[in-house]
Amino acid sequence: MADKKTIGKGLYNWTFLTIVIVSVVIINIIGSFLFTRIDMTKDKRYSLNEGTINFLEDTSYIKNRISINIYLEGNLPAEIKSFRNVIEDKLKEFKQYAGDRIEYTFINPNTGTEAEQQQLFEGLYARGKGLIPMDVVYMKDGAQNQLLLWPGATITYEGSTVQTIQFLPGTSPGKPNNLEGITDILENSINNLEYILVSSLRRSVMAFKPRIGFLQGHGELTFQQTQRARALIAPYFSIADVTINDSIAALNNIDGLIIAHPTQKFSQKDLYVIDQFVMRGGRLMCFLDALNLNQDSLNKNGASHTTRYETGIERMLFDYGLKLNDNLVVDVNCAQKPVPFAKQSIIPWFFHVLATPTKHPISRNLEPVSLLYANEVQFVGNSSNKMTPILTSSTNSNVTGLAPMVNLAMPLNYGPNPELVANPSAEINKICLAGLVEGTFESHFKNRIVEEFANNPIAQYNEKSVKDGKVMLIGNGRFIQNSYDSMPAKDGKTFMYRPKSFNDLRMDEGLAQVGIPLYFGNQEFFQNLTDYMLGDNSVLGIRSRQIDIHAIDKEKVKTDGNFYKVMNILLPVILVLIFAFIMSYIRKRKYAKL
Repeated sequence: MADKKTIGKGLYNWTFLTIVIVSVVIINIIGSFLFTRIDMTKDKRYSLNEGTINFLEDTSYIKNRISINIYLEGNLPAEIKSFRNVIEDKLKEFKQYAGDRIEYTFINPNTGTEAEQQQLFEGLYARGKGLIPMDVVYMKDGAQNQLLLWPGATITYEGSTVQTIQFLPGTSPGKPNNLEGITDILENSINNLEYILVSSLRRSVMAFKPRIGFLQGHGELTFQQTQRARALIAPYFSIADVTINDSIAALNNIDGLIIAHPTQKFSQKDLYVIDQFVMRGGRLMCFLDALNLNQDSLNKNGASHTTRYETGIERMLFDYGLKLNDNLVVDVNCAQKPVPFAKQSIIPWFFHVLATPTKHPISRNLEPVSLLYANEVQFVGNSSNKMTPILTSSTNSNVTGLAPMVNLAMPLNYGPNPELVANPSAEINKICLAGLVEGTFESHFKNRIVEEFANNPIAQYNEKSVKDGKVMLIGNGRFIQNSYDSMPAKDGKTFMYRPKSFNDLRMDEGLAQVGIPLYFGNQEFFQNLTDYMLGDNSVLGIRSRQIDIHAIDKEKVKTDGNFYKVMNILLPVILVLIFAFIMSYIRKRKYAKL
C-alpha cells in the first residue's frame, strides 16, 4: 500500500514538474515572437512618444520596407553589449507599430577575411561622409584590450542606402577612448536614441522637402549670421534666400517664409507679395525688433537711448491679429551681464529675458529661450482664428515705456530680491513674447487697392485666405543669430564664412568666459518652430521630451545609508535560511508519517 502511495506521489510530482517545464518553454517561445513592456515610470521614459507612434503607423511616411543594418555585434565589452541591447529593444518597439515595413539586422564588422573587412570599413567610412569608427581600450583578464567599433547603422530604402546613423561619436586615429570614461556618452545616447532613430528614418523616407525662404532685401540677418540655424533644418527642408524685387511670383515656390530682424522699410509692393503668400496658405515666421539699441554706446556711457525701426510690416501683422509694441520687456528671470571696470562686475540684466516655454508643442519642456531686448507681443482684434502664446516672461516681469532709455544701473536699484510688479507670483503678470495665429485671414490690402488692380489676373489678388495659414511673431529678431569667422577663398578675392565653434544658440559666450555656463533652448525652439509651422509634428514631442533625473537626498543617505547597506547584505541571507528551515521541517513531517 505504501509503495502504491509512493509511486502515485512520485508520478504526480513528475507530471507537475513536466507541466511546469513545458509551460515555461512555451511561454519563452511565444515571448521570443512577441515584444511588450509595462512602463511604470512617472515620466514614461521607456515609452515611445505619441509623435513616434503616429509616424510609424502612418503608411504615407514609410510606404515600402526599410532596412537597418547595425554594426554592433560580436564579442563586445559588457557596457557596449548593453547599449547594443537597448538599440534592439527600441527597434522591437518600432516594429510593433510599423510591422514588416521595418526590418533590422545586427552585423559583426570584424568577421571575414582581412580584405573583406577592409572593403566593408571603406564603404562604411565613405571618405569621412559615413560612419566614424570609435577605438575603445578596456581591461579584461588583467590585460589591456583595444577594439575598433563602428557604432552606427546604415538605412536602406527602396533598394539604395540613403542614410547613416551615428549612435556614438567617433575617435581620431591614435586617440582611443577609455571604456570607463564613456559612461556619460552612452547614457546620453540612450536618452536620445528615439530621436536619433526617428529623425534618421524621417530623412530616409522623405520624398519631398518643403521649401523655406529666408527673406533678404530689407536689412535682414544675412546668410553668414544664420548659417547655424540653416544647418539645423537643412536635412528636412530646402532652404533658399529670397529677394522679392517687386516680383509677383517671388514667393510662388515657397512653403514657409522667415523674416529675421529687418531694419529697413518694406515697399508696398513687397508687402503685397508677402500678404498674398499668406492668403494662399503660406507659413509666415517673423522675428522682429521694434527698437534699435547701440550696445557700444551703452557699454561705454552706461546708458543709451533706443530708436524705432520703421519697417511697415508691423501694420500688416496687426491685421492678422498680432501687434508688436515699441517697448522692452524686463524680467527677473534673466541672464547676467558682465560689466568691466564697474564696482559690481556681474549684474542681473533684466533686459536679457530668459523666456518661459508654454505647454504648446513648439516650446514645451525646452530650456528657457534667450531673448535679448525683447518686445511685447499682443493679440488684437476679435478674430475667430486660434491665437496661442508660445513664449512668455515670468510672473515677476514688466514692460518699459515706449522707446525707453536703457541704463546699466537700472537692476541695481531693486536690491537683492527685486520685484518688478506688485504681485510677483501672479500668473496675470506674464507677458507674451511670441504669439501664433492659425486659421484664415483677410488681406491687409482689402479696401486699400483700386478695383482695377484687384481684378487684374496678373495681380493674383485674394481678398481672403483660400486655405488655412499660420503666422508667428516673435518680439526679437536676433535670437537665431550666430557669430562667424571669415577666411579667404582659393581665388584670393572672395571670402568663405563659417559659424564659430562656440554654439551661441545654446550658450552665451560672454557669460561662459567668466565661468557662468547658462544653457538656452534657442536651437531646439527654432527646430520645433519650423517643424510645426510646416506641418510635421512627428519629432516635436521627442526633441522637447524631458526626463527628470531626481537628485539623491544626501541627508537621507547620511542618516539611513548604513541601515540599507546592512539590509541589502543580511536580508537575502536571512530569507534563504528561513526558506531552508521551512523546507527541512516540511520534509521531516512528510517522511515521518511514511
